[in-house]
Amino acid sequence: MNNTPSILWLDDPSASGNPLLGGKFANLAEMTAAGFAVPTGFGVTTAAYRHFMTANGLADEARRISEASAGLKLSEIKGETAHLLEGIATAPMPADLEAQIRGGYAELEQRTGVSALPVAVRSSGESEDLAGASFAGQYDTFLWICGADAVLEHIRACWAGMFGEAVLSYRVDGQTVIATGDYGMCVGIQQMVQARAAGVMFTLNPLNGDRSKVVMEACWGLGEGVVKGDITPAQFVVDKVTLEIVGRKWTPQTEEYRFVPDTGTVGLVPIASERCDVVCLENDHVQQLATLAKHIERVRGAPQDIEWAVSEQGEMRVLQVRPETVWSRKEVSPLISTARSPVGHVLARLSGTRVTKQSVGAEEGKL
Repeated sequence: MNNTPSILWLDDPSASGNPLLGGKFANLAEMTAAGFAVPTGFGVTTAAYRHFMTANGLADEARRISEASAGLKLSEIKGETAHLLEGIATAPMPADLEAQIRGGYAELEQRTGVSALPVAVRSSGESEDLAGASFAGQYDTFLWICGADAVLEHIRACWAGMFGEAVLSYRVDGQTVIATGDYGMCVGIQQMVQARAAGVMFTLNPLNGDRSKVVMEACWGLGEGVVKGDITPAQFVVDKVTLEIVGRKWTPQTEEYRFVPDTGTVGLVPIASERCDVVCLENDHVQQLATLAKHIERVRGAPQDIEWAVSEQGEMRVLQVRPETVWSRKEVSPLISTARSPVGHVLARLSGTRVTKQSVGAEEGKL
């Protein structure tokens, strides 16, 4: 390999906005440099992805599939990608790259003081905002991954996700949207947040564009329930100037996403009885989150879409930031129902529409 790094830490001086980290992780590096509380971690860079693909003779096949994808029917995708996906899953990891990834995970354990540290393994693609259409929700994230062997396995899964049905069938206004150039994938490795509550917030009202408001959705446990749309979250509208909570909607929550020790995975489980009839965020937490959102918007200079978590100790962590694009979005309609836009789920809930693939597309198409 050349001198381009395969591992880049979020707090490295060169990390902020670095394209080697892909869109998602480059933004988090920018937030880290600006002093925001981002879970510690490192990116397995796009250079590492290219090193793996080239070393195993997979790069040409990846380019061929990317170039051919616009003409593929959904029924044809599996057949076209089978050889490539098998190669990504089974081809040997270059020894130098594997050593760096294992070393990065070991350093993360040292930094946090936790052995077999649970981490989030997160896709961060170069093409996530291709043609103005966010790929949020199309690429893979894996939660509560423990141990270097499991991390290596899930890095491969994130790389393979570039060529999955959700991405290759992603469409805007009936046209397939996929990068036809040599786009790469960074994979972020971050300490898991033991979330008491989590969710998303926008530094404007995504239904009407009102920039005087912060709109947030929150649920008990990990934020998967909000992002996936299978938990009815609490909703809050906060005045940016006064921090007054001017809108609130809440229903009892009976399930939450948590790590399940028996299965070793994150799952949807019954909520603790003492939390069922209690809103997941107290007023001061809502106002602190709104203040955080305003600060992030000032730093980034435009309305933002922010994912966050509040730990069991009440500490707030920034999990993801990206420009708010609802008002410039075209109607997005994936061909398969498992690839839904997180923003679309929020819009559907805010407008009182039943959340389905069709309703998500319809709500986004109104804006």
